[in-house]
Amino acid sequence: MTFLLLVALAVAVPLGFRVAPHLRRVGPALWVRARFDPAVHGLPPREEVDAHRAGPPLPAYRSKEVTAIAHDAWEGHWRPAAAYAEAAGQEWDERWSRLEVLQQIADRGDTWLHDWLRAEPDDGTAATVHAQLLVHRAWAIRGDGYAHSVPAGRMARFMVQLNAAMDAARTAASLAPEDPGPWVVMVTAARGLRYERDEFRPLWKELVTRAPHHYAGHRQAMEYWCAKWAGTNKLMMEFAERAAHDVPAGSPLAGIYLHALHELTRRSGPSALPSSPAAKDLLESVARSLNQVPDDDQQAPPLRHLLAHYLVKARRYDAALEQFRLIGPWCGAEPWTKERDPVAAFDLARGIAATRARQN
Repeated sequence: MTFLLLVALAVAVPLGFRVAPHLRRVGPALWVRARFDPAVHGLPPREEVDAHRAGPPLPAYRSKEVTAIAHDAWEGHWRPAAAYAEAAGQEWDERWSRLEVLQQIADRGDTWLHDWLRAEPDDGTAATVHAQLLVHRAWAIRGDGYAHSVPAGRMARFMVQLNAAMDAARTAASLAPEDPGPWVVMVTAARGLRYERDEFRPLWKELVTRAPHHYAGHRQAMEYWCAKWAGTNKLMMEFAERAAHDVPAGSPLAGIYLHALHELTRRSGPSALPSSPAAKDLLESVARSLNQVPDDDQQAPPLRHLLAHYLVKARRYDAALEQFRLIGPWCGAEPWTKERDPVAAFDLARGIAATRARQN
């Protein structure tokens, strides 16, 4: 059921208000427009809401840097890419983010990467980017549908490519034994290769031994433990809750819990959402954790959209309103982009938060 229909019908009582018959006729979106003035609540006007981005664009200097590295790479110069990765040092989340940029560049043209591998065969960074590229291309072959919807030929190619990615990641791990990056690739590939839980756990242990709070690693492991793959709703939620309770300041790791909620509702519907006071308190704890994430962290904007959405559903309207203020005029992220009119869905949710918040 879509978000708008859910608010209009099933969630009218859980959200704390009843929609009068005449308002049912005009619809909740019109009700919000009639009662909700964004400016009064410190929010951008609906005319400025942008459904094309989750948050503000990269700062100009960072965009120029990435563009220059891409152009250099496609012209056959791999050294700027290598320097870009090495500049992250052992800040593992930042390093992974940079390696993802290089993987995306290689996906559009990888001659430079093969030149790098030939010139520096013992370079663990080059080997890790290569493994990332292989696992990315494997999942592109498969697509994101359920297994029964994937043609046999594509599934066979997917498995061949995933095995190649796993082998490449093991090579990268031997070349860069301190780097968690190759283990993130292995955890990702293990899901598609249908590793048993006893096979998966040693990979996970190796990853968190190197980087206990690695965001991308936790995101991939959460997917492994979901019911679609090797786990269950219960195992996934337990994993996500542990991650949300063990977050260093400035890390977006608590957002794993939001991804788990999103996966839970996609598979089992909104009624599966945890509704206990402890679960609602955990959402507010996630909000406090995300509020410590630096403004330029690109993981934060999509997480704030999910957080605001689930805070509204939990009737924690004050906390939701705070997130909508931090989000600003952007709504190009799930859950809004799953709706026919993302701006209307976003405006309805923030209108509910604003008009129900106690501080008003």
